[in-house]
Amino acid sequence: GVTKTHNLAFQECEELQAVFDTQHCSSRLCAPARVLAEAVVHFPLTLAEVTLGTGPGGKISLRNYVEDEAEPSKTMVTELCLAEDEFQSVAVSPGSHITFCLKEFRGLLTFAEASNLPLTIHFDEPGRPVIFTLDDTVLEVHLVLATLSDLESPSQAPLTNGVSHLPAPPDDFADDLESYMAALETSTCEEGPSSPTFPLRTPQPAQSHPEGEEEEDDDEEDEEGAVPGTPPHKKFRSLFFGLVSPLGGPGPAPTQEVLAEDSDGEC
Repeated sequence: GVTKTHNLAFQECEELQAVFDTQHCSSRLCAPARVLAEAVVHFPLTLAEVTLGTGPGGKISLRNYVEDEAEPSKTMVTELCLAEDEFQSVAVSPGSHITFCLKEFRGLLTFAEASNLPLTIHFDEPGRPVIFTLDDTVLEVHLVLATLSDLESPSQAPLTNGVSHLPAPPDDFADDLESYMAALETSTCEEGPSSPTFPLRTPQPAQSHPEGEEEEDDDEEDEEGAVPGTPPHKKFRSLFFGLVSPLGGPGPAPTQEVLAEDSDGEC
């Protein structure tokens, strides 16, 4: 006998559950699948999207989608109008239109025509999904397709026009910022860098102490100064004037700073 081997390639995919509600759609069309299949035959197979809309006199139109950037004089437009009596039921909003993929629509029409079932189209505004349904006692079909959003639609206009634009800063804002930064740098330089080792303390005025106590204070200050680090300028000045002051003489006045020792009396 003859043995036939069939190799079938398949690709794993995740199942997606579309969320939709046909009861909230504002427009509804129901027509035999044969009527719609005969209408889309006139469109080329390379056409990607088709626009379904309502025209004057209650007519339903099918038109090939043309991008806004295309020149009208160089673009071929194919449009078919169907009368209202060709549909089983029509309940659409005046001036409504949607644009969806034609390839999937052709496949659904082929299946619906073979099943001899009417096709119902539920849609709303541009940008909202369109729902195609087939109902039978043993069969129920729901096909949800995305539609192109219309930037000129009223629902999209508030989002575009409602964007708040911040006012431009005044011209003197940069000058004020530079002045503030210059004042900040000047105050930082006058105060001197902070010390990571010693806390910032103001020098205490020198007071007269006995000779033994003053030597112990000087030794303690020397030990504090030996700690590694960068003490503030005020700490250095306090240590310097404390060391050069005479040990036995009276201390300087609180508001005076001694820069040199007293000269010998004999000279």
